[in-house]
Order: sequence, then C-alpha cells, then structure tokens
Amino acid sequence: MSVEVEVNESDLAEMVEQVWESYLDPEGISPLIPTYDENQPSEVHSSVSITGSWSGHVVFASSRAAAQRAAAAFLAMELDEVSEEDISDTLGELANIVGGNVKAMLPSGAQLSLPQVVLAPESSARYPNATRISGVYGIWEEEPVSISMWHSSADTKEEGE
Repeated sequence: MSVEVEVNESDLAEMVEQVWESYLDPEGISPLIPTYDENQPSEVHSSVSITGSWSGHVVFASSRAAAQRAAAAFLAMELDEVSEEDISDTLGELANIVGGNVKAMLPSGAQLSLPQVVLAPESSARYPNATRISGVYGIWEEEPVSISMWHSSADTKEEGE
C-alpha cells in the first residue's frame, strides 16, 4: 500500500533550481523563468517511476531545442555537436537526478526505476491511475521546460479494506 506523502511545489522547485545551478546553468546566466503554465507544449520527455512506499512518476518535458541545449550544457559540448543519443542520455539523467531527490524525501522502501526517454511530446505519455500533484513550469532560453510529479493511485486501498 502506498503511503500518502506530498512533495510540494516548493520542494520540487528547490530540487529543480539545484539541478539547474549544478548542471545546466552553473554561471547563473540562463535561469529557468517560471511561467506556471502546466499546459505548455513539449516535444520530448523523460520519466522515472517510483514504487514501494510511494508510487508515482517524475517527468521532465521540454521543447527539442531546450533538450539539445540541456545536453550541450550537461555534457560540456557545443550545441552543433549534440547527437540524438546525447539528448536521450541527458533527458534520462535529468529525470533520474530529480527523481532521486524526490525519492530521498520519501519513507524508506521507495525504489526508483531506470529512466524512460521518449523523443515525443509529454502528451503521448500515459500514466494510468496517476494524477499530477506538482510541477515546475518555465521558459529556459525562450523554450518551454517542465518537471512534474504524478502520484499513482492504483495500489492505494481505501481505509478499512
């Protein structure tokens, strides 16, 4: 049975800010600017699932241009040197890093899956019985980026069952 744990928007925003400062904008010249628009478009996404004491997903979604910029920053490469594999690896690692930080805030027993990367819009992803519970939505170098958390209720039992 999944325990009720809430990693709120403030917690998630702090995790995302740490990732941005550490990996994507260490010089502090290209911050993620909040838009608070949970319906902004995405062209690519990656996710990790958390199971055990809590069940859900952490999803990183962005435009293809933002994903390419993230790969260049993360891998210390020039933008025109970034390959599809570099984008995929970086998106997976970003979801994994944020997912690992979320997992660290959960009760013991939570497990983190390997990242899943899809070079298609987040809207193509399906998380049955999952509800978005928080998210950080913004613009990075004029491109949309979002990091959201989804809680799965498939294994939650009603009290008294």
